[in-house]
Amino acid sequence: MWLTWRAAMEHALYGESGFYLRERPSSHFRTSVGASPVFAEAVLRELTSVDEALGGPQVLDLVDIGAGEGLLAAGVLAAAPPALRSRLRVTAVDLAARPPALPEEIVWAKAAPDGICGLVIANEWLDNVPVDIVEQTADGPRLVLVNVTDGEERLGGRPAEADLAWLARWWPMRATGERAEIGRPRDRAWASVIVRLARGRAIAIDYAHSLTDRPPYGTLAGYRDGAMVAPVPDGSCDITAHVALDACAAAGESAGAVTTALTTQREALRALCVTGNRPPVEQARIDPRGYLHALARASEEAELIAPGGLGGFGWLSQTRL
Repeated sequence: MWLTWRAAMEHALYGESGFYLRERPSSHFRTSVGASPVFAEAVLRELTSVDEALGGPQVLDLVDIGAGEGLLAAGVLAAAPPALRSRLRVTAVDLAARPPALPEEIVWAKAAPDGICGLVIANEWLDNVPVDIVEQTADGPRLVLVNVTDGEERLGGRPAEADLAWLARWWPMRATGERAEIGRPRDRAWASVIVRLARGRAIAIDYAHSLTDRPPYGTLAGYRDGAMVAPVPDGSCDITAHVALDACAAAGESAGAVTTALTTQREALRALCVTGNRPPVEQARIDPRGYLHALARASEEAELIAPGGLGGFGWLSQTRL
């Protein structure tokens, strides 16, 4: 069966017996959340900053979109001091079934709630929002169709006018054979988050690129069992594509965001006191156990901020205060 890539991804990832309804993400790829509890601690610092900016509301929201196995929500809840935890309302948003070991205090939902007052984190969510793929031809952009059983591709018709306008603004193709991923569904998804944010901050963390460095042949990829595989949309693997976070930022501003910051995970986490600094060698003689603990933590921090790895993720932060 031949489908557009957007339709094929939707079915493969979220259809009946789709990849994300069936599989545990940690079995297939490594994320910042799974790499170390340091990430949840950094998110807690961000949440505390938002709480202070809001004046300590009676109920403070933490909403984790694309929660997967709920590790981030559970990690932040566990690390929160009692005074904050007593005001904290944690919602994990995912289409998969609720993990059995998730703390009872965490609400499990299929969509983000309205009227959020606090912090929204969407970690590696937007890259799995399905998108159409187009290829530049001598007659202009054409949709790429895919056979869902084997991943074979062929060209289809012209994209819709709204998609052509998005391409012209955010991902202009200049040479025959170049490809682009139409990010309008992701823009809409992110705008829907900002609309639900009454007061506070929303952060999207993802593989990203900007208008000045779009990859000429796209970023579509598949992952299975920790390895990159051909992106065949048959439900057997994760299918992902990097995110035009600058376009999402513009959509967020149109939806009501009053401040916008685009940076890397490395810079964002360093601002949250994740440095990767090794402990002084002298500590090994005075406190060998403490030295080994600090050394292990420094290694975990270093992985989270490594420029060529997790630290290279894009961070989009927008507020409504």
